[in-house]
Amino acid sequence: MGLTPGMHATRLVAGPRLYMVFSEVIMPKATRGPSMHDVAARAGVSHQTVSRVLNDFPGIRPATRERVLEAITELGYRRNLAARTLATGRSQAIGVIFPAAPNFGPMSCLYAIQRSVLDAGFHPLVTTAVHDPAAVSEALEFLLGRSIEALVVMAQHPGVIDVVERMVPPEFPTVFVMTGHPRADRAVAVDQIAGTRLALEHLYELGHRRIQHIAGPTDFTEAGLRREAFAAFVAERNLEALPDLQGDWSAESGYQAGLRTSPGVTAIVSANDQMALGAIHALTDRGLGVPEDVSVVGFDDIPESAHSLPPLTTIHQDFPGVGDQAISVLVARLQGESVPAPAPLRPWIVRRASTATPPG
Repeated sequence: MGLTPGMHATRLVAGPRLYMVFSEVIMPKATRGPSMHDVAARAGVSHQTVSRVLNDFPGIRPATRERVLEAITELGYRRNLAARTLATGRSQAIGVIFPAAPNFGPMSCLYAIQRSVLDAGFHPLVTTAVHDPAAVSEALEFLLGRSIEALVVMAQHPGVIDVVERMVPPEFPTVFVMTGHPRADRAVAVDQIAGTRLALEHLYELGHRRIQHIAGPTDFTEAGLRREAFAAFVAERNLEALPDLQGDWSAESGYQAGLRTSPGVTAIVSANDQMALGAIHALTDRGLGVPEDVSVVGFDDIPESAHSLPPLTTIHQDFPGVGDQAISVLVARLQGESVPAPAPLRPWIVRRASTATPPG
């Protein structure tokens, strides 16, 4: 009986005292895809001409270019990037290490990075890693092993930067984002201190004096900067230093924080919008009105913040701007330009209905 691809064939192998049965799978032979030579033959040109069209060289007659592109479409030709890297010494790839948790800020920044990489004529190569040295090392090995030409790292933890600086030579084009502040000349960030002060100045001008902070995770750089800026503002204005309410970025942690605010608090500054929304829920469950009894300010300006009840006053971070600026810096360095350290991007406050003058 004949065998078709995917069928099993069984044979007996005799040994001195043992019979062993092996199961073999008859697989179809792999068929190669169309090559550059196939495209050249279809278009009636040389393979060098096909290569020049693919690499967008000038001087190709429009009719010739059109014929080559039609042949590529008809044959379904795809360039072998590995072969191209060997031939040119360039991968045209920019590696991105992205946090494993899909939070709003990193996701918004990632979309901007991918768009900017493609607009610059490169290919984004993205991998995720939890905030653990071993995971970050593995992600770096994966990207560097694929001959990336530059690297973007979303470094929300200081330890991530430490691993990168240990494994990646300082001359390799690298930029850190989501760090909260520049580190050396290799970071693009939003000014977290300025954002925190905007929230506090808004509440202070409304008349609030007992303001409490819902803080982000202690091991996140940006959460630490917001916490420090909050404490500095309270000290400058001689306000009572109330204990921080610890959160983990989630709405649930904000809800739990909203259940245990200090007595007499008239305003809350939350380190992100999700925790602020959770806090509003808790305050409402306690019979307190927002903003009639307690004003609440968030941080990030997520899309949902404009549609909460009440709509949330918050600090807007320009996450797309961070992504665009990061790639602009990298591309300039790949072209041999000397690029100074970019200044932190300025956030701004979005005033909505969750803040008002304090009661009484």
